[in-house]
Amino acid sequence: MNMSNLIDEAALATHYRTHIKQLMARHDRALERAGAGHAVIFSGAPHPVFLDDYHYPFKTNPHFASWLPLIAVPFCYLTYTPGEKPVLVYFQEKDYWHSPPKDPVGYWTSFFDIRVVHEPADISEQLPTNRERCIFIGEVHDDAHRMGIERVNPTTAMNILHFARTTKTGYEIECMRQASRRGALGHIAAEKAFRDGASEFDIHLAYCRTVEHEDNQLPYGNIVALNQHAAALHYQHRQRAAPRRIRSFLIDAGAQVYGYASDITRTHAFEDQEFATFVADFDELQQNLAAKVTQGLDYAGLHLLAHRKIAEFLKDRSFVSGSIDALIETGVTSVFFPHGLGHLLGLQVHDVGGFMGDESGHVIERPSAHPFLRLTRILETDMVLTIEPGIYVIDMLLKNLEGTPGHAMISRDRVDWLRPFGGVRIEDNVRVLEDGHENLTREAFAAVV
Repeated sequence: MNMSNLIDEAALATHYRTHIKQLMARHDRALERAGAGHAVIFSGAPHPVFLDDYHYPFKTNPHFASWLPLIAVPFCYLTYTPGEKPVLVYFQEKDYWHSPPKDPVGYWTSFFDIRVVHEPADISEQLPTNRERCIFIGEVHDDAHRMGIERVNPTTAMNILHFARTTKTGYEIECMRQASRRGALGHIAAEKAFRDGASEFDIHLAYCRTVEHEDNQLPYGNIVALNQHAAALHYQHRQRAAPRRIRSFLIDAGAQVYGYASDITRTHAFEDQEFATFVADFDELQQNLAAKVTQGLDYAGLHLLAHRKIAEFLKDRSFVSGSIDALIETGVTSVFFPHGLGHLLGLQVHDVGGFMGDESGHVIERPSAHPFLRLTRILETDMVLTIEPGIYVIDMLLKNLEGTPGHAMISRDRVDWLRPFGGVRIEDNVRVLEDGHENLTREAFAAVV
């Protein structure tokens, strides 16, 4: 069921057996903690559009996708019972309006007892009969989908599964390596379109064509920002016409392999050499931060270090004046760098468990004055996370600083110079190792160039 010639199925197959064993062990513990005998995991159902007869694009339950390389099969159920082969109830609807899912084939099928059903009424009889011993994992917006199971997403079990998901198996890491290479190819195509003078919309199309994704297959909506649009952190529009003068390009775009995401940001100068140097210098700052990733590192501490490094960067280039401590304490660095340094990455772009101190659900709070940081954990081997510092000219935030001590520390002239370019962000996806890290993004670019 290869969805693209950009996927190396053989490489994934070598890791899959161990992946399934690790998932079984996780679910054994979750079921024991929940006092249950079976986990019934629902792939999900399409959401209907209000007052209409079609549906929003389907998104698979990540708990289902963690077991199976199936990301476009609604109304399927996976049942796991400790000590038994997992059962996949594969719904292959008889439908002349749409093309039904293909027959299940591939490296993964031998690990499951696959039961193909064609009618919704046939699903229930393939599930455990003792529903009181089941837990249901998935989204429920129609009670019929939980098949009479009362315990839905019990906290005890979900905490164990979410905490475990923060460290990736070899199979998951291989999926993410391939997603990184796929994304790198898209970024190269997008940069070429930018240098050819394309609009935001046409750059986006060039990216999607290269990674072989439709919009609803992307792990998140591409941010394709020319010039000052780069100052909008989650810029969502794609202008159909290119600006009269093209100055800069920020692209935050990822790809996926069987649901596992890459999340990559690059910033480019068009012709302005001073801005090109600014971007290159900031790329070096980002790489220095990424190089610090290793097991045992406090990620919140790395975020705070990023503020110090950005303060130094701005000061060295005459954007600000004052001591590094004063620039941080007065909120100046947060005006230029208002978001978190990064987040966990996996089946979800902002993957679960970023604040979990343990599998009981204990929360590690964000540092004060940093409300948008998405990861506060001590890093563990085989976590995958992003490192994405940025500097932007956001006039709303600059205005908020008026009347405070920090306002006088900012050079209006230097800010005015940067404003037409919007800003700069560089983002890599990094795997934590016991004695260092693997930069999936940099290695992907090196592999595909």
